[in-house]
Amino acid sequence: MASIRREVHIQASAEKVWDAMRDVGALHTRLCPGFVSDTKMEAQDVRLVTFANGRQARELIVSVDDAARRVCWAIVDEPFVHYNGAAQVTPLNDGSCQFTWLSDLLPNELEPQVTAMIEAGIADIKRAQEAA
Repeated sequence: MASIRREVHIQASAEKVWDAMRDVGALHTRLCPGFVSDTKMEAQDVRLVTFANGRQARELIVSVDDAARRVCWAIVDEPFVHYNGAAQVTPLNDGSCQFTWLSDLLPNELEPQVTAMIEAGIADIKRAQEAA
């Protein structure tokens, strides 16, 4: 199973970034508007995410953990046999925060594509949250 971990330092408070991140139906307006072009909630715990490149992913929201500032989701469509993602915001002493994105996936051959998407996404999250 391929595992990907990316982190970025964001010059914004953990509370501010978490407020945008926990709003799981508003990725395109609050968290990463340059990376995600639309988010539609199909059920209370299922969202259809449309990325700026036109790709779509149907995601099951596994948990939104306010205490840990962590969201966990699973992609339930092909081409994945398995996909589990998690994002977490950690406060830092200077009032900024660290954003961490973790993904485990199968098949392994999708790792380069997913890594590129995560890197684009995390860069947009940093840009959008520092500008907000």
